[in-house]
Amino acid sequence: MQKTLTNHLSLITLLAVLSVFIATTFVSQSAHAAQPTVNLRTASPFAILSGTPGITDAGNTSVINGNVGLYPASGAGIGLLCTQVSGTIYSADATGPLPCRITDSPLLLTAKNNLTTAYNDAAGRTPFTTLGKELGGKTLVAGVYVSTDTTFEITNIGPLVLDGQNDPSSVFIFQAPFEGTGLTVGPGSTVSLINGAQACNVFWRVDTASINTTGTFVGTVLALNSISVANGATIDGRLLARNGSVTLNNDTITASICAGNDTLDATPGLPNTGEASNQSTILAIATSTFLATAASLIAYAFYKKRSI
Repeated sequence: MQKTLTNHLSLITLLAVLSVFIATTFVSQSAHAAQPTVNLRTASPFAILSGTPGITDAGNTSVINGNVGLYPASGAGIGLLCTQVSGTIYSADATGPLPCRITDSPLLLTAKNNLTTAYNDAAGRTPFTTLGKELGGKTLVAGVYVSTDTTFEITNIGPLVLDGQNDPSSVFIFQAPFEGTGLTVGPGSTVSLINGAQACNVFWRVDTASINTTGTFVGTVLALNSISVANGATIDGRLLARNGSVTLNNDTITASICAGNDTLDATPGLPNTGEASNQSTILAIATSTFLATAASLIAYAFYKKRSI
């Protein structure tokens, strides 16, 4: 009888350990699940969105594919021509380039608020991987990357390659969490995408950004302050400056759209807190409960059988 009871207890223990292992596996997988994209909402259609004092372009030769907006500064600070912008130029007051300029302060306020929300969302993403400031020559897969320095740098020692691993929804978030220059892209430096990675899912949360001459850059810059782009750079993404200015010089900026989407206004997503999702947690709990119940029933059946 004692031996049988011992066997039953061993069986219960084994099943309990198995249930804990399965539960832990589900939770762990969920905690490191793929990041959802950073939802820009009404800021999404803007190739350039700036705060103050303005948006300038040396020589007025840059090409902007997408909308342009300046808020709260006066539209007089928008130093672009209508012929440079494929979308709409929005101003907070009745000043700015004509005939393409539209005065819409409420729209700009909403877009700036959505930019602030996106900036804070990107800043709070976990889990993350810590990297040194130099990204040139690296190949990275989807995830959140935090700089150990005051900046991320991409120099022409080699391109920064973002590998989507054949998943077009893969998201790359870069955080430079210190005050000061948050992103410096060197002359002729390149960010490239492979295996399904998309520019619409690359985000740079920084204090300020500087993209140098003939740089080829990918992603949406979410800057607390100013963004400057030197002569001849190409940006597949957005330049969104919460408080500062955006400075251009014969550059090309294209607001990126995810393949399969016919709109720049993304569907609201849930922030990744780094914790298990409710669905996975429920599944883990249900699995554990089932196995624990099964163990109890088996033990009880053996006990009753020995008692007869």
